Amino acid sequence: MSGFALLCGLPWLLGVLPPALPAGAGGRSSRPTPTKAAVFDRVYAGTVNINREELYSFNYTSKPGQVDAVRVYVKSDSEDLQYPILFVVRQQKGVLSWQVPLIFRGLYQRTYNYQEVSRTLCPSEPTPEMGPSEQIIFVDVASMALFDIEYELLVTRLKSFQLTTDKAFNFTASPSQPQYFLYKFPPDVDSVIIKVVSETVYPCSVVSVQDIVCPVYDLDHNVEFNGVYQSMTKQAAITVQKKDFLGEQFFVVFVIKPEDYACGGSVPSSIKGKGNHTWNLQRTKSLQVTIVPSIKESDYVQAMLFSFLSFLSFYLGSLIVAFVHYVRVQRKTSAGRYSPDDGSGTVATSHPITTGTPEGSSYGAIEKLDLQTLSAGQYSEATANTRQNAAAFTDESSSSGGRQLSSPERGPPHGSDTDSSVEEESDFDTMPEIESDKNVIRTKMFLYLSDLSRKDRRIVSKKYKIYFWNIITIAVFYALPVIQLVITYQTVVNVTGNQDICYYNFLCAHPLGVLSAFNNVLSNVGHVLLGCLFLLIVLRRDILHRRSLEAKDPYTLEYGIPKHFGLFYAMGIALMMEGVLSACYHVCPNYSNFQFDTSFMYMIAGLCMLKLYQTRHPDINASAYSAYASFAVVICLAVVGVVFGKNNVWFWVIFSVIHIVASLALSTQIYYMGRFKIDFGIFRRVVMVLYTDCFQQCSRPMYMDRMVLLIVGNLVNWSFAVFGLVYRPRDFASYMLGIFICNLLLYLAFYIIMKLRSSEKLLPIPLFCIVATAVVWAAALYFFFQNLSSWEETPAESREKNRPCILLGFFDDHDVWHFLSAAALFFSFLVLLTLDDDLDSVRRDKIPVF
Repeated sequence: MSGFALLCGLPWLLGVLPPALPAGAGGRSSRPTPTKAAVFDRVYAGTVNINREELYSFNYTSKPGQVDAVRVYVKSDSEDLQYPILFVVRQQKGVLSWQVPLIFRGLYQRTYNYQEVSRTLCPSEPTPEMGPSEQIIFVDVASMALFDIEYELLVTRLKSFQLTTDKAFNFTASPSQPQYFLYKFPPDVDSVIIKVVSETVYPCSVVSVQDIVCPVYDLDHNVEFNGVYQSMTKQAAITVQKKDFLGEQFFVVFVIKPEDYACGGSVPSSIKGKGNHTWNLQRTKSLQVTIVPSIKESDYVQAMLFSFLSFLSFYLGSLIVAFVHYVRVQRKTSAGRYSPDDGSGTVATSHPITTGTPEGSSYGAIEKLDLQTLSAGQYSEATANTRQNAAAFTDESSSSGGRQLSSPERGPPHGSDTDSSVEEESDFDTMPEIESDKNVIRTKMFLYLSDLSRKDRRIVSKKYKIYFWNIITIAVFYALPVIQLVITYQTVVNVTGNQDICYYNFLCAHPLGVLSAFNNVLSNVGHVLLGCLFLLIVLRRDILHRRSLEAKDPYTLEYGIPKHFGLFYAMGIALMMEGVLSACYHVCPNYSNFQFDTSFMYMIAGLCMLKLYQTRHPDINASAYSAYASFAVVICLAVVGVVFGKNNVWFWVIFSVIHIVASLALSTQIYYMGRFKIDFGIFRRVVMVLYTDCFQQCSRPMYMDRMVLLIVGNLVNWSFAVFGLVYRPRDFASYMLGIFICNLLLYLAFYIIMKLRSSEKLLPIPLFCIVATAVVWAAALYFFFQNLSSWEETPAESREKNRPCILLGFFDDHDVWHFLSAAALFFSFLVLLTLDDDLDSVRRDKIPVF
């Protein structure tokens, strides 16, 4: 044997290639299959088996500038999966093949068989240089079955293959009959929005945008391999930019999924392993596609200018108010400063604040008796009873409170007051140690600000500055990983093209650079700008306050609410961070990063309540460490609630119990001014209080105003707990935020009411801020409840809520919520900052505590 013959026979000797089978022995006949010349729009029927196959040829002429698309429809009644019919379509630049029955695999290895298949062939477009060209298509029909299998074949040329701008196009599709169409960008259009709608929710479908590349991925198992895609129930929208396609054209592909699980539907229980004809017939979906031009570059510039100028106008307004205030102060200075109000219409510069009990006040265990009628022994006995009563709440000795630090800004000690109405010290025992025992002071029936501002101002200011430094630390360590994570999310979306990852309002999602929804990010600029403005306003007040302290101004030292700005600084930083983290969340909003948008909302609400309480209780407010630890617990509960709270009854039972117990514990601390110690002896003290105040004698509460507030507050919180337990809302994060906001509004309303009851005034600026806060919050909440997406649902279900833009053709309802909520929070902060400006000329021992 020659070397050439040996080389040719080597593959068979090694067993690499199988030997040729003779005709009729299980192999196909070696004679060539005759080609049948066929025409479009004609149904061809025939049979095939292992020895018989059919080959059809279709010829047509393609002209330059004309896109010719051909669609092949085949059908077979055979359900034999062992011997399907194979269809192979050959074109000039590609081959497309499939089998009938066509098999799709779904969830849990379910299979769905289709006897009708229709596919669009990849179109070819000749160039002008080529001129008209002859195109030929071969359709090969074959089967390995030992028996005859019937089939039908229909090949048509599509008349409506190219989509037109601003013109709706209707069609139908099914899992085995996908559709795709061509779109070319007009010369004057740089970006378009592909809008797809359907009147029926199911079957679930996928909309894909793919570059002009063959083959086109138009089946359920490969549609995600190329381009950008979205799942869809009733509507979908994809924004496409011309710069992303070199040929300035693309395919829009529509695929119907064999199951609805991906869109939130359920798999029919009747489907087992074989095909179900009834189910298959129901998988047809009618769709309408419309391609409209998107916004231009000038619209981006206009939107950015609007966003920045709108909030920079707040800076201008603040400058005007500051200038007017400066002019008024200069006029007062030149005309001689007014004397402060001591509560009796007399000049109070000679009446420094004392640490004793103001006239008309009494301790909790002492009724309103005329102290002048008491003997020294009676007074001593009464005050001793007060100390014993206070110690009962704390299990501490009467001296456990220790001596409070004396303030350098406080006037001479008690007894130096020259008021003739005060009795001589020799008339009775004054018990000077009562003035430093916080257990006695805080259980007085009527408290004044001087009773709760006894600590050294410098130490208290440092205590509240910890809020500011801690929140900066939290912001840095929180924001950096958040930014890194959302960049990763956006990169994954851009690389994979899977737009089901992020829950945008796709009907109003304007991309810029790598951001898919730049408008949602831009609309958060208000939080940052207004947060910075609030910090500047607080800084100005802080500087003026420091100058007054350095000048030993008696107004600053002895009158008005003690000025501590640490919490205000923390609120400003929290507002700025809310804007930053909300922008990060809206880079790719989804189930995994929801807490980015809500964490600092909880902190803002908590800081506002702490600031409101600190105003009249500067010495006994919560420390920064305990406050931020509480916020951490709340954020953890929010995460656990979102992850495990859906339809989990036990979670809601535990959460409701924790909510009610926490409300009672906090109410007790507020009612007894922090003197009701929470430890293992709390149950014994609770029983003692219930026995003495409820069973032994049923008397009115000692602190009626506080009791009314706490009763209403507990009713509100218990209502929230019952509502959550009964209805179990899906959006647990918003549910938690609602609890915080309702408590804040309730406390603010109580504070304002008590302020007016105490004959205090509302100056024009805080009154304006209160009205503006109410109006802006009402408008903001209206837009907040216009749900445009929902990460608690599937992406397809979320897109059912998408709506077009409503402001400048660039911002949607949620963007307007961002604008208004930033302004509302800013006005809310100004309310807390200016609410008690009317007390700057009132002595602290005349300012009631509530």
